Amino acid sequence: MKALCIYAGPQARQRLSQHGLSAADIGVIPAAAGGPKGLILGPLDRFIFNEWLPTSQQAVDLVGASIGAWRMATACMPDSQAGLLRLEKDYIHQHYELRPGEKFPSAQQVSDSFRENLDVFYGGSIESLLTHPRYRLHVLTSRGKGLLKREHAVLSPLGYGAAFLSNVIHRKAMGTLLERVVFSSSGALPFGTHDYATRHLSLTPGNFMDVLQASCAIPFVLKSVRDIEGAPSGAYWDGGITDYHLHLDWKTSASSAKQSGLVLYPHFQKSVVPGWLDKQLKWRHKATSFLDNTVVLAPNPEWVKTLPNGKLPDRQDFSTYGQDLQSRVKVWQAAVSASEKMAAEFAAWLREPQMSEVQDL
Repeated sequence: MKALCIYAGPQARQRLSQHGLSAADIGVIPAAAGGPKGLILGPLDRFIFNEWLPTSQQAVDLVGASIGAWRMATACMPDSQAGLLRLEKDYIHQHYELRPGEKFPSAQQVSDSFRENLDVFYGGSIESLLTHPRYRLHVLTSRGKGLLKREHAVLSPLGYGAAFLSNVIHRKAMGTLLERVVFSSSGALPFGTHDYATRHLSLTPGNFMDVLQASCAIPFVLKSVRDIEGAPSGAYWDGGITDYHLHLDWKTSASSAKQSGLVLYPHFQKSVVPGWLDKQLKWRHKATSFLDNTVVLAPNPEWVKTLPNGKLPDRQDFSTYGQDLQSRVKVWQAAVSASEKMAAEFAAWLREPQMSEVQDL
C-alpha cells in the first residue's frame, strides 16, 4: 500500500506533466498548525531540506503557523538535519507533571515549560537562522482585538464565542476580533492578503522567541504572549486560529511578478482548512483558486489506518495516555518511523515521475 498521496492544483498539475518536479521549481513551502499531526512530516522535512533542496540555489519562502512555524524555523538552522531530529524527539517526549487534584496542566505551566524549551532549542542560533542565505522565514500569529485584546478569564471565552459566530457568517468578519500578523525575517509576503485582515512585521533576534511562542499559543492551553517587540499591543495567540492550514492566496503577492515557483506543501491531509474555527465548516475545506499552483504531499488515508490506533498522532493522545508517557511515546515513535515510507516514496517519484499518481487537489 502506498503511504504517500500527491495532489496538485490545475496550474501545478500542468507544470508537472510537462517538466516533472525539480528542487529548482520550488518557491514556497508552507507548514500547517495541527499539533502532533505534524510529527508525521518529519522524514519528509529532512529529505526535502537536507537532500533535495540543496541541489538547487533559488530563494525559498518558508511559511509556518504553530508547530509548522517551529518546523520551518528549525529548517533554517545551520544544522537543520540535527535540528529537525531534535524537534521530533523533544515534541514526542514532552511531558507535564500534574499537581495534586489536577487533570490537566495549567496554561501557565505549559507556557513556562515551552518557553524554557525554546530558549534551549534555539539558543545561539537565532541570528544565523534569520539570515539564512536562501530561506526567508514567515511566522503567523493571531492578534486579539476588542474582547480578545487581552487575556481574561471571562472576556476571552466570550471573545472566542463571538469570533466563532462571526466566522460562520463570513471569514473576513472574524477580522474584527482576530488579526493575522505575519512576522518575516526578510522579503515581501509570498501570498496575497486581500482575503483577511493582515499586518506584516519584521522578525528579529529581539522578538523571535516571543513570536514563535505566540504562534504556538493555543487558547486556554497556553497563555497568550503580550508586548512583542516591534508589534502593536494586544494578546497574540496561535497562528492557526486565523490560518489553520495556510489556505492562503499563493497566486497573488507583492512579489508575484518575480516569483514563479511552485508551492510545495507537505501536509498531514488532503484538505487545506482556512482557519481553526473552520474545522467543522466542511464547505470551507474544498480547494480554491488560491491553491492552483500548489502541490500537496499527504499521507494516504488508507495507510493512516495501519498506524497505531488507526490514526495520526493528535492532541487527544495527551488525554488518552495521561501520565503514561512511555505508552504515548511508543505509539508516536511508531507512527513517525512508519512515515519514513512517505519520504522514500516521494524520492522515488521524483526520480521517475508518473502523472497517474498525481491526483487533483
